Amino acid sequence: MSKLRRYLPIFEWLPGYGREELASDGLAGLIVAIMLVPQGMAYALLAGLPPEVGLYASIVPLVFYGVLGSSRALAVGPVAIVSLMVASTLGELHAGGSAGYLSGAILLAFLSGAILLGMGLARLGFLVNFLSHPVISGFSSAAALVIGFSQLKYLLGIDIPRTHLITETIGHAVSQIGQTNLVTFGIAATSLTILLVFKTRLAGWLAALGVARGHAQVLAKAGPLVAVFLTTMAVWLLGLDQSAGVMIVADIPSGLPPLAAPGFDMALIQELFPAAALIALVGFLESVSVAKSLASKRRQKVDANQELIALGAANIGASFTGGYPVAGGFGRSLVNFTAGAVTPLASIITAGLIAITVLFLTPLIYFLPQATLAAIIVIAVFDLIDVKALRDAWAYNRADAASLMVTFAAVLSVGVELGIVFGAALSIALYLWRTSRPHMAEVGRVGETEHFRNVLRHKVTTDPKVLMVRVDESLYFANTAYLEDALLARVSERPEIEHLVLIMSAVNFIDASALESLERMIERLRNAGVTLHLAEVKGPVMDRLDRVSFLQELGKGRVFLSTHEASDALSGGARIRAA
Repeated sequence: MSKLRRYLPIFEWLPGYGREELASDGLAGLIVAIMLVPQGMAYALLAGLPPEVGLYASIVPLVFYGVLGSSRALAVGPVAIVSLMVASTLGELHAGGSAGYLSGAILLAFLSGAILLGMGLARLGFLVNFLSHPVISGFSSAAALVIGFSQLKYLLGIDIPRTHLITETIGHAVSQIGQTNLVTFGIAATSLTILLVFKTRLAGWLAALGVARGHAQVLAKAGPLVAVFLTTMAVWLLGLDQSAGVMIVADIPSGLPPLAAPGFDMALIQELFPAAALIALVGFLESVSVAKSLASKRRQKVDANQELIALGAANIGASFTGGYPVAGGFGRSLVNFTAGAVTPLASIITAGLIAITVLFLTPLIYFLPQATLAAIIVIAVFDLIDVKALRDAWAYNRADAASLMVTFAAVLSVGVELGIVFGAALSIALYLWRTSRPHMAEVGRVGETEHFRNVLRHKVTTDPKVLMVRVDESLYFANTAYLEDALLARVSERPEIEHLVLIMSAVNFIDASALESLERMIERLRNAGVTLHLAEVKGPVMDRLDRVSFLQELGKGRVFLSTHEASDALSGGARIRAA
């Protein structure tokens, strides 16, 4: 049973499920469905797909995640960044709205789902850690700008060719600003005003009127529904689609999405696979970060590997039901959490309500202006611009700030996929550079205690014949040469040294290259009349050293349990005071 719960978390909460939980999940599912209908259509348009595809991607994937997901509050569905990546990938292969474009989006959903599912079954959740937070922050901020400016064509009612470069989008917009459809712009401005008021002011106003804080926050999330209702009624009553040329959603096919396998074209699969891998990775990172953040508020646990499985199944489900890649969205998940969702059944209820919408209510959104959907996207992605992350990274670690800024600039200048690859590559390169020059501190005894600290930071006593150096990094191929050169340089500068003690308290691993370097250093120090010793070697490291001949190579050198023991054994009581 425990193994079944591991892969089907639904069995963890379903046995004790009751009426109270059902009421909470039902309300949360309803509120998220109200929010997701316009969002799903808006994100589908952002991806270059018909609006109904966003609704299709909000049914079966939610059910799969509800059964397999380990998060109690994550709301899965179309999200802005993934939609942008879909548009960026397919825009270079097919014309927007074509059959090839739609089949490519469906195939992307299947490939990203298969990648996620395979990673989950192989327990490879740790691999996502190779994308650092600064890289993700830079990517998200730049993507938010790209997404926002990509909606200018709908906000202004002008024709702007699709491009993944923000500079080209701005250039086209400026050149055609004189052709702006003022009615469309008025609808967009009205929608933006409604959304901003609901987002920033309504909760405070309702709280001042005595509405409970939780209810006020939930009502404040209804802005998209209000904007959709008011602008749709205006277009319908005034006939603005005919008289003013306002672009509308128009016919959305009624009925549930057809169940069909995606087209498996091997040439297309090879072309889409790198983009699918990036979409899978970014979607998972966004999802798991949101899930863990919300889970911590209720002291719940999120299993990263199970999330890979659940999101993989959700994306595969989308590919068989006419959808496109999905992930967990921050805004929807927060609404789901605030509205009282206690189990993933809330997501299944949301899926059911959207299915009802697709079956019976699509005629009601015939006159929905595309400018309103664009306004919903712009407000939704505004929070992705993270200035604080850059400010904090710059103050704390300039290397992290550099990776953030490079990612940001690369996404804007060369495109979404290459941008995040550049950022990740720079982040890994900076890590290799940083660890290739490990911090090393010469230490001495603090007073008459058993504590040893850096001679440059504390008043300590040292023995001129004993050099004690703490290495604050694991030893591997990239830093062995630096370590060897730095230690031998210190020994050559001080001919009175007879013993060198390497303090290994911060060394978690020694690879084969580092081991060879240590053996070489033993011989070079011995030729200089210096004996190498080790102190505070961790158990796993010592176990590996025991497997080879290193301890025999050490010769007269010893492995000490502590720095204090090494000092007592080697110093002979001769100490001098160091500032």
